[in-house]
Amino acid sequence: MDLTPSPAQFQDDASNEAAGHAAAASTAIGSVFEIAGSNSQILLHKHVIDGLAGHPDPSVAMSGQVGAQVKIKVGAVWLVASVRSLRLDPPSGAIMAQVDFLGEGDEERLTGRLYKFRRGVTRYPAPGAEVHPVSSLDMKEMYAAAERPHIEVGTVFPTRDIRGALFVDALLGKHFALLGSTGTGKSTSAALILHRICDMAPEGHIVMIDPHGEYSAAFEGNGAIYDVSNLAMPYWLMNFEEHCEVFVTSSGSNRQMDADILAKCILAAKSKNRAAEGVAKLTVDSPIPYLLSDLTNLIQLEMGKLDKAGDSAPYLRLKTKIDEIKADPRYSFMFSGMLVADTMAEFISRVFRLPGNGKPISIIDVSGVPSEITSVVVAVLSRMVFDHAIWSRGEQQRPVLLVCEEAHRYVPSERNADGSSVGRILSRIAKEGRKYGVSLGLITQRPSDLAEGVLSQCGTIIAMRLNNERDQAFVKAAMPEGSRGFLDSIPALRNREAVICGEGVSIPIRVALDTLEEHKRPASGDPLFSELWKRTGGEEDSVARTIKRWRSQGR
Repeated sequence: MDLTPSPAQFQDDASNEAAGHAAAASTAIGSVFEIAGSNSQILLHKHVIDGLAGHPDPSVAMSGQVGAQVKIKVGAVWLVASVRSLRLDPPSGAIMAQVDFLGEGDEERLTGRLYKFRRGVTRYPAPGAEVHPVSSLDMKEMYAAAERPHIEVGTVFPTRDIRGALFVDALLGKHFALLGSTGTGKSTSAALILHRICDMAPEGHIVMIDPHGEYSAAFEGNGAIYDVSNLAMPYWLMNFEEHCEVFVTSSGSNRQMDADILAKCILAAKSKNRAAEGVAKLTVDSPIPYLLSDLTNLIQLEMGKLDKAGDSAPYLRLKTKIDEIKADPRYSFMFSGMLVADTMAEFISRVFRLPGNGKPISIIDVSGVPSEITSVVVAVLSRMVFDHAIWSRGEQQRPVLLVCEEAHRYVPSERNADGSSVGRILSRIAKEGRKYGVSLGLITQRPSDLAEGVLSQCGTIIAMRLNNERDQAFVKAAMPEGSRGFLDSIPALRNREAVICGEGVSIPIRVALDTLEEHKRPASGDPLFSELWKRTGGEEDSVARTIKRWRSQGR
């Protein structure tokens, strides 16, 4: 279905905008009642608002509703405020509205039009000042983004033609979060934003952690797709903490003993490699290749030095675990004997798209990774992004965007924390990443399960519908003050609608997101039970093929 407006519609919209602007300039819908910083109150005339409800300009027609904008004149400046809440004042019959001031713009002398809009307020109105509706022409000026690098992601509510823009430098420079309950179009919205960024910056560097294998289909044309079959991530890139997560199985005091033995043997195994010869300060964390067979031989050697055979338990635990992982084909993408060569430069170039060759995004599909080490794989990738940024200072800066889908799995709150290294590195990127040119994009359906403080580090929040009250409260606490009125509409958003606020937009906006072309959408559609349960035939062959793949742990 073609949603592009016809020429006749454009003419109608233009005349509606002119009529809307005339109405906004001449009609007072109320007056200022109380001024108290960002949160103030206005009195609205019910009969005037009812009279404007059928106005052809949708912005004027929405005047006085929750989430709508109004403007107030102070000298030669228009102040713009967002309506947060409404209540009836029974004695007077007037409507009392709480408003949050968003910003201000100059008044054009001849037309009274708002122009040069900027965030923040320098002068407040006095009680009694007239309140006017905001027209679509005013909104065009407020949301104009022509002079700053931006991507357009949708249409500003309630208009039909004003484009919602995200400022790319502010969006990526200060991290962003995309939040929304399951089924609200979150994955498609993430794909939309990333496609727009890729189109704008074909030589960019984006790494996306995809835990369900949804995004491979969406970025086949402009991205590099990696999964267990071609990731080839060498085990020796892990730091010591990550080694312990994989190889050390004990707990309590035994864990420390096992870790000490492992540290000693890994350091000895690394020092055997030629790459370690020029390293003055070789540590257990240095990304130097070593042989797993060397590691097990060194553990065996250390065990042979023991006086009493009874002390051999920690050595046996480590050796058994390492042998088990070497023999397990599910781990071959990382612990294969073929990954001993020094391929660090090639791995970083491949995964971080250096150079990108017109394919700026890497989709890392971790759905085939054994669940026991998924968090370690994500930790290694995240830490590599951060460490590369730290150690490449002095080189030409290559900022990297790390996008983490299902972020609550990897950066869980304290009550869900499992002590894994991935939460620590992602929290560190959230706090310090922008200093080094590492941007973080978090996508989650459960913001209340995210680690405390990580969401507040995100400069831009894109909130789709959230059904859970705890999630709504969590997002409200992280949002900037002036956008509270918009937040109250989060439970009432339709699918593929979002409230965007923070650094990435000029002022908070509610936006209807664009429709993505079919071939650019992630494979995350819900199954149609009513259709699929009518089909039959071929079940025996399907089950047999499924069991074969299941047993061989292949896809």
